[in-house]
Amino acid sequence: ANVRLDASRTRATRVESFANGLCFSQEPLAPGQIFLVEIEEKELGWCGHLRVGLTAHDPQSLETVPEYSLPDLVNMGDTWVFAITRSHNRVTVDGEEAPAANVLPATARRSRIGVLYAPQPDGTADMHIVINGEDMGPSARHLPTARPLYAVVDVFASTKSVRVIPVEYGFPSLQTLCRLVIQKHIIHRLAIDGLDLPPPLKSFCKHE
Repeated sequence: ANVRLDASRTRATRVESFANGLCFSQEPLAPGQIFLVEIEEKELGWCGHLRVGLTAHDPQSLETVPEYSLPDLVNMGDTWVFAITRSHNRVTVDGEEAPAANVLPATARRSRIGVLYAPQPDGTADMHIVINGEDMGPSARHLPTARPLYAVVDVFASTKSVRVIPVEYGFPSLQTLCRLVIQKHIIHRLAIDGLDLPPPLKSFCKHE
């Protein structure tokens, strides 16, 4: 209820309060496909940060979108959501070196948070969270792969605005090729505003 999307439908901003900021991917994810967002704006005064995960519920089938991903959406079942924290602690097994910490805090502006699922031999899947390029390992197991899985992004509390970052698989899209040509011929990305292009393409060209 408190989310507004931009013209390209890739930027979600919570316009008031600290809740009712639940968003979903338009399409279900493919196995191994990462759904990646970048934190664009923060809002002081609230406790808590971005939450991400997966759901087997078709967002279009929800009569009402829950106020919170945790616990409301999770309590509906078939939903796995992870609260992103300032520093993500990991337990290392004996003999394993502690991984280098991300230079950029997970909840900082410009941090990139991704979610994906990896099919397993038993027919289920593991959900992975990726924080600034680092795969944090499985955060949920035994997800059903027989049902479509949609990304969940809860623009919660101190996280005010996020943008989807396109990740290319295989051949680049025509849109991406256009962006490369446009970026090659301009001095600064703000110059894109002066070009005679559709607003969604301008927005796409200004963001990597």
